[in-house]
Order: sequence, then structure tokens, then C-alpha cells
Amino acid sequence: MENNFETLINSFIENKIGISEHFLSKELANHLKENLLSLNGKKLLSVAGTGNAFKLNHDAEVRSDSIYWLDRKHEDQYENEFFDQIDDFVKYLNRTCYAGVTGYEFHYSLYEIGSFYKKHIDQFQNNSGRQYSMISYLNADWKGDDGGQLMIHQENNNQKIPPTQGKTVFFRSNELEHEVLLTTQRRMSVTGWLKR
Repeated sequence: MENNFETLINSFIENKIGISEHFLSKELANHLKENLLSLNGKKLLSVAGTGNAFKLNHDAEVRSDSIYWLDRKHEDQYENEFFDQIDDFVKYLNRTCYAGVTGYEFHYSLYEIGSFYKKHIDQFQNNSGRQYSMISYLNADWKGDDGGQLMIHQENNNQKIPPTQGKTVFFRSNELEHEVLLTTQRRMSVTGWLKR
């Protein structure tokens, strides 16, 4: 597992975008995907907004996914397995990079066909707690024409990242503008932030 941690951290140091193709095992990604689809079938996902509890906006012209917050209190075996892996990664990150991460928050994210999220930055204007953004993808057999790429905007180096199963992307929450391009297939992830 530490090899995946190193891959994520080293690519982040080199490019400001950490990518590990197999951060999640196929088995865990499949179980998380099944959880997400089950929750969606029970209509437990919420329309996603922008902002935070102090100022939350819902605008389908900006963002059109649905979310469900993960919590250990749900006592779900696979969500807790995911949290255990994040705990290990945070310990490794703090030990090797002195990152000072003290907490995190994650949610499932579901983009139905025709969904997107316009260009944005992840850190709130009124709260700088989010330090690093992490997205882990749950999409098996994703093809190029399925769309839904994560577009990272950097000066002279825009990057389109396909949301393929098991892949995790990692970057500073206050640095990189990014967007989710229009998806032509149902697109699923676990998305969150490491916080101070």
C-alpha cells in the first residue's frame, strides 16, 4: 500500500497533481460502487451545491451531481475500509511530508448522463480548512468518449484525467482550478478533502 502512497505523493511533488492508478483495489472500488448505487436506489443522495453551511447555493448550471456524505457512524464495512486506508495515507503523508493534516471529509458523488461541474477551486473563501483534495474513481471499463474527465487547469499545462476505476487524484485545494467535463455515462467517485 505504501507504494501507492509514494506514487501519489511523488507525482504531486513533480506536477502539483498526484495520481495513483490503483490507490483503491478493484474489490473495494466495486463494493463502494455497489453502496453508492444502493443509496441512489433508495433516493438517499442529495443535490450537490456550492459553498458551505454558511452559504450554500444550488445552481444546476454550475454543478449537476448528487452526493452522500460518508461517516464511520454508518458502520458500513466498505466505507470504513476506505476510511482505514485514508487514515494510513494521512499518517504516511504527515510523517513523510509534515503536512499537518488533522481530519478529513468524504462523500460519494454521482454524475448522471449529461452532468458536469464548471471550473472552480475547492477551498472556501470563508474557511481555509481544506488543504488537499482527493478523488477516488469507481468507474469500470471507462472509455474516452464517455466524457466526464477531470480537467485540471494549470498555466500552459491543462490536463484531462479519465475517471477510471481505482484511480485517485490528489492536489492542493486552494491552488488548482478544475472542472468535471460533461459525462455521457453515469460517473461515480468518492470525493473529499484532507483538512487542518
